[in-house]
Amino acid sequence: MKPRSSSPSLKKIAGGPEDALSGLVERVTFHNPENGFAVLKVHVQGQRGLLTVLGTVPSVAPGEWITAQGIWERDREHGLQLKARTLKTQPPTSLEGIEKYLGSGLIKGIGPIYAKKLVKKFGENVFEIIEHHSKRLQEVEGIGSERRKSIKVAWAEQKVVRDIMLFLHAHGISTNRAARIYKTYGEGAIEIIRKNPYTLARDIHGIGFHSADLVASKLGFEPDSLLRARGAIDHLLSEATGEGHCALPKEELIFKAQELLAVPEEIILGALERHLHDMKVSLEKIRGEELIFLPHLRTAEEIIASKLQQLVHAPNPTPWIDPQKAIPWVEEKTKRLLSESQREALATALKHRVVVITGGPGVGKTTLLQSLLTILKAKKLRCLLAAPTGRAAQRLSMATGLEAKTVHRLLEFVPARGTFARNVDHPLEGDALIIDEVSMVDVPLMSSLLLAHPPEARLILVGDADQLPSVGPGLVLPDIIRSGLIKVVCLKEIFRQSQGSQIIQAAHAINEGILPDCYPHQEQSDFFFLEREDAPQTLSSLMTLMSDRIPKRYGFDPIDDLQVLAPMHRGSLGVHELNLRLQEILNPKHPDRLEHQAYGLLFREGDKIIQTSNNYEKEVFNGDIGRILSIDPAQKNVKVRFEDRRVTYDFSELDEITLAYAITIHKSQGSEFPVVLMPLAMQQYLLLQRNLLYTGVTRGRELVFLIGQRKALMTATHNASTRRRYGGLFHRLDTTNLRKHD
Repeated sequence: MKPRSSSPSLKKIAGGPEDALSGLVERVTFHNPENGFAVLKVHVQGQRGLLTVLGTVPSVAPGEWITAQGIWERDREHGLQLKARTLKTQPPTSLEGIEKYLGSGLIKGIGPIYAKKLVKKFGENVFEIIEHHSKRLQEVEGIGSERRKSIKVAWAEQKVVRDIMLFLHAHGISTNRAARIYKTYGEGAIEIIRKNPYTLARDIHGIGFHSADLVASKLGFEPDSLLRARGAIDHLLSEATGEGHCALPKEELIFKAQELLAVPEEIILGALERHLHDMKVSLEKIRGEELIFLPHLRTAEEIIASKLQQLVHAPNPTPWIDPQKAIPWVEEKTKRLLSESQREALATALKHRVVVITGGPGVGKTTLLQSLLTILKAKKLRCLLAAPTGRAAQRLSMATGLEAKTVHRLLEFVPARGTFARNVDHPLEGDALIIDEVSMVDVPLMSSLLLAHPPEARLILVGDADQLPSVGPGLVLPDIIRSGLIKVVCLKEIFRQSQGSQIIQAAHAINEGILPDCYPHQEQSDFFFLEREDAPQTLSSLMTLMSDRIPKRYGFDPIDDLQVLAPMHRGSLGVHELNLRLQEILNPKHPDRLEHQAYGLLFREGDKIIQTSNNYEKEVFNGDIGRILSIDPAQKNVKVRFEDRRVTYDFSELDEITLAYAITIHKSQGSEFPVVLMPLAMQQYLLLQRNLLYTGVTRGRELVFLIGQRKALMTATHNASTRRRYGGLFHRLDTTNLRKHD
């Protein structure tokens, strides 16, 4: 039956089939900030119970007054509901509405209890008090100076954020980036966007060129505008950086820009000319090819080449260490007899000021490093140890018995300035700098390391050149090795203690393009290939292994110890789908576990998550894995544990994390897991590559399971092709005519 229409708050619109409704929002059952769709429970004067309203609105909170126009429909499951064509909100005016609004979690520092106290104390004037006379808030029991300041800041922020949400909604893009836009641009956000909407794609994480272009179109920017073409160039170069490039060939950049914008070539050329004039990009001809660089990446390459040249040609480090005396001494000291190849490698490392130590798993890199550090410490040399990720630094520390830091902590990153405190004017202090997992280090980070390198110190770079290259731009380790500028120690001999590990045997076989022993004869093997006919069988076996067979047989925790690695994001065996399935199996919905929906994902207390971008302010970096400890709707934040640290994310920052029951092999770099499971199927054909498979297998410490099609395993093992990365580092390392950056 249709609701009564006698009340002035609920009536038929004259001359049309639609109904009008106005009332108090009692509850927001659902709201999707991506598209604004909301399901609201509304109290309408003169009506029994709550009425359900479905519609689109940028933001809405309990206590607000809404007006809606639409058609009543009866849903088989949910009953009668108004499907609103238009839906508008107004600030609450009644005491009941004000209390609900304040207590809804919209404003940090105010929950239902404080909302009741504030309304009781200040009545309808409470908004005026918060905004203009906030000191009076301390008249309310329990509100001290800190909470009062927090409430005032949160009130001012939510007002601007809601304005930004309305602006975004009106211009066709999702509103869930509003808080991040406010944090980036401040109160002048809308004015900045109106002036140049393409800054959104450049500055705001999660907003791409197409979204910014939509805003620009609605604001009246012409398709052939120079601003649009310049925005496209920025977007394409930024996208290329995300794919590992430091530059793009000029012809390719122009072609891609034309394809993206559908405008004549002269528009792109004009935009590129302006960019070059304004030094937003730079052009350099390298080996006959014109490359367009983002200036900071070109400069970073030049710094790396210049600094390494200086180090290589500098006098040998002091004190001089005689390998013929030091090697027998360290063998006696550590009670560890080195192999002939390790002795040669150690002698080389002692003789040269700069050295690269490379090799696969089980070849003695750690033993060599331990011996080298023992000798250096005996000579009273100060050794600085670092690695790109927290997990890699922790492993390095455990292996050497010395403190090891992440590179960012070593260089003392200053979030407020967005730079490192340690630099050419304030270098690190030490006699030897050892960097592990250098295959993960990209061009910008290596340039920062070398700028801060202690003037008289040794430099020892350790890494596996056959692993995947860095997520960030450049091919630092491969280019350094290939250039021949620096002495390279390449360890290949697999030592006895590692020969029993099928994981290590399989990794080396894969690296040589040989299909690993898929059916090991030892009952206690640590490497398994479970052949399955197709993707559905592979998925089914993977779920059973994760939730039941491995935890029961080996005693591993399915969330903390087991890690699924996949080559790709999409598809039934992609990271996204695997995470949704594994979340429901390993951390299902439970009345004691709070949840929060954000950016298309459901986060639940207890979930395993991964950081997807560097956040220098929080000191959490791309690839760091943690667990959600708590979700606080009142404070609008999520607390996450990373190793021994706790980090708080505002709800608006949750686009920086994603579920991590399954992660890409790229994201696993620098990490080790007790158990690794990798699905392999021909649907992943484009990403079935040897270095991907090799990197994934070497992430497993105790057990590795490959599950899937034998043909996919063979394809990955035999496919040694790698995608070219554009840049100029190898060229700069290979030449003597270098710019100096002292």
